[in-house]
Amino acid sequence: MKVIELDLNGCADWDDLHERIRKAFGFPTWYGKNWDAFWDLLWSECEADKVIIKGEQTMPSAFSEHLKIMHETLEDHVSFCEQHGYPPFSYEVID
Repeated sequence: MKVIELDLNGCADWDDLHERIRKAFGFPTWYGKNWDAFWDLLWSECEADKVIIKGEQTMPSAFSEHLKIMHETLEDHVSFCEQHGYPPFSYEVID
């Protein structure tokens, strides 16, 4: 089972958030560091069975909308996979 662990402890800005995403998911250096690029690379570069997200509670409150979008993107990916017969990954937020 391949598990991706995204550690957001102490993440303080947009660039750091997406750099942590890039590294955790193994995305290439040309990752666009935006939610559209995240969605696109979930399809082509993510072979995870499970994604674990840690440390969201340590992020500034200004990131709450970005975290919501990230969760929605992960949920949309899982739902799309299930609807089209692809094996989805599961994800869990651990705080």
